Amino acid sequence: MYVCICHGVTDTQIESAIDNGAETMKELTKTLSVGSQCGKCCQCTKRVLNRKLLQIAEAQPQVA
Repeated sequence: MYVCICHGVTDTQIESAIDNGAETMKELTKTLSVGSQCGKCCQCTKRVLNRKLLQIAEAQPQVA
C-alpha cells in the first residue's frame, strides 16, 4: 500500500528500511523522504514504524 504519495513510498519500503536499521521518523525521512513534502503520510508511517519495531522487539530472545 502506498503510504507517501508525494514520493511514492510503500509500507513495504518502510518496513525494509526498518529492517535495515531505521528506528525513528527522522531516519525514515532521511532514507525515504517520507513526511518531507506535505506531511499527510506521517501518521501512517508512524503506525508502520511502531508495528514493525514491536514485531522486532517481540522476536528478540528474553534475557533472564
